[in-house]
Amino acid sequence: MTLVTFIGLVAACLTTVAFTPQVVKAWRSRSTRDISLGMYLVLATGIIMWLIYGLMIGDVPLILANAVTLVFVSIILYCKIRHG
Repeated sequence: MTLVTFIGLVAACLTTVAFTPQVVKAWRSRSTRDISLGMYLVLATGIIMWLIYGLMIGDVPLILANAVTLVFVSIILYCKIRHG
């Protein structure tokens, strides 16, 4: 593994794990009142675009980070839409 790939994987893990507290809080409390639906829709669109880009260039850190982050953001969006 190259240093560049290692740095990419560490950065991907950190930025993806950053969503964990929000996902846990939204899931447990069923409250997403203070979360902006518009912001999360734009974020989800950006993550989808990054995932497509990562797939197109075959970049493993981009693919893994954005696939997992998309799952987390989707959970938050589901809670937002379902529970307001």
